[in-house]
Amino acid sequence: MPRGRRPGGEQAMTGAERQARYRARHAHAVPPARLPRRHRQATPGQPPSRPQRWHAAVAELAALQAEYAAWLEALPEATRDGATGQALQAIIDLDLADILAIEPPRGFGRD
Repeated sequence: MPRGRRPGGEQAMTGAERQARYRARHAHAVPPARLPRRHRQATPGQPPSRPQRWHAAVAELAALQAEYAAWLEALPEATRDGATGQALQAIIDLDLADILAIEPPRGFGRD
């Protein structure tokens, strides 16, 4: 008794045809985000390392600052002098360059 799916056409597809169909089907998929090579990926059940957490937090701060800048730009001119506009401007004025430049230590014996 034969097992597996029956060929859709008259003949079974070749490996190259199957691969082309697979790539076409997955061409629209978004590739997963990759960490820089200097950071190892945590295994399931293992928390990320301190340097990984540091880089993620700093990246999140920079992204939030950019979002707040866009929000301030979208505010009407009349409301920019209000409490919301002032708070947004204070966040935008923060200089994150020093924080972005910090490279935390990797740990005992790996510095």
